[in-house]
Amino acid sequence: MDFAAKYFQELTGVELYEILKARAQVFVVEQRCIYQDLDDVDYDSLHIFCRSGQNVTAYLRAFPKAGEAGVVQMGRVLTTERGTGLGGRLLREGIRIVRENMEAGKIYLEAQCYAVGFYEREGFKICSGEFLEDGIPHVQMELVL
Repeated sequence: MDFAAKYFQELTGVELYEILKARAQVFVVEQRCIYQDLDDVDYDSLHIFCRSGQNVTAYLRAFPKAGEAGVVQMGRVLTTERGTGLGGRLLREGIRIVRENMEAGKIYLEAQCYAVGFYEREGFKICSGEFLEDGIPHVQMELVL
């Protein structure tokens, strides 16, 4: 499985549809979280994803963090195939792609608390106390590049 990295304008209609379908499957259906997924951030994001056939099996988006020069924010991190190592591969590829393409000194993300260890394995450090986002406990994390 190869990873693709495309800015919004480069995505095909099928790629965008499959990305949005995977995001809805994981965040809305599986996590039972009702929120506005389409938040206009996608327009300015680098979309990093992996497919099996036409289906998106791993995805994250990276975008300049508002008001913080040199900081890229990652979000919407997901896999539809769990327990296969795909999530770790996605995160490592995302870090590599951000490092090579986005002129960032730091990557910032807001992690669901249950996933902190997943991000720590790749060098992210907690930089906040716990807070609720859409009713789910989160912490802020950073990775200095």
